[in-house]
Amino acid sequence: MTDMALGQEVVRQKLAAFEELRPKFEQCFRFVQEAHGQKRFVSCSVGDIVYYLHARWICDCKGYLLSVPHSHKIYEGRRCLELLREWQTDGNSANVIAFLQRKLDTLPYAALTRQIEQGRLRHQNDGLERRLLHGRTILLNRGFNLLLALDTLFSLSREELSAEVHAACEQYGHFPEQIEQQLALLDTSLYSYVPHQALARLNMTLMNRFGSDVLAQEENAPGERSWRVLPSEEPLTPPAEHLFPAYQDLTQTGHNNIMRHRFNSPTS
Repeated sequence: MTDMALGQEVVRQKLAAFEELRPKFEQCFRFVQEAHGQKRFVSCSVGDIVYYLHARWICDCKGYLLSVPHSHKIYEGRRCLELLREWQTDGNSANVIAFLQRKLDTLPYAALTRQIEQGRLRHQNDGLERRLLHGRTILLNRGFNLLLALDTLFSLSREELSAEVHAACEQYGHFPEQIEQQLALLDTSLYSYVPHQALARLNMTLMNRFGSDVLAQEENAPGERSWRVLPSEEPLTPPAEHLFPAYQDLTQTGHNNIMRHRFNSPTS
């Protein structure tokens, strides 16, 4: 089989594997978005924390299957599996807490509030202040979700926590021996980086639909977001323009006319 045929076969396998994963990915992607502030949880159990790590791994699998660049850096699915394995074998909660803080505790409230106050004075009635307020609410939700998770972890004894982690890992298929298989699978050709237009098209179509879900929210409606997305004014500027230093526009017929062709001059 030629290299091209092998590549096509890998792409076919990737598409088939993703179609099987797709329903689970859509649920997991939404949960990760909610945990990151799109929703303020009223509670966060150990099972929810395990599911958060599970969901990030599933989202990373989607990135590998569709060959999305840098997906592993965003979701860190491999690290999530390692955390679940350590949590069960060593009872290591500290690394899980450090991961949750790194993902959920980047909350620049003071800087954002300063921007809101400046926007209130400089950009009146253009929507910027409203967008910043909405963004601060998202950050606040994320902080609440983190504190709920920590409150759950800190309220349980070591034995109780171990039992709940074990039960949740059983529910989502992450026993240590299963995790070893899942980690090994990430190193197979099925999860290798194979850029292809069919994979890219499917990824763009999928993520555009999730983007439509976000825009369906009242706060994110086009034209209601901020002055940065208002319609542009005519005349439109070129999408890309660069003037080189010492550039001189040459209009005479003798310049850049190596073949000495005759043509009419606007000034003749």
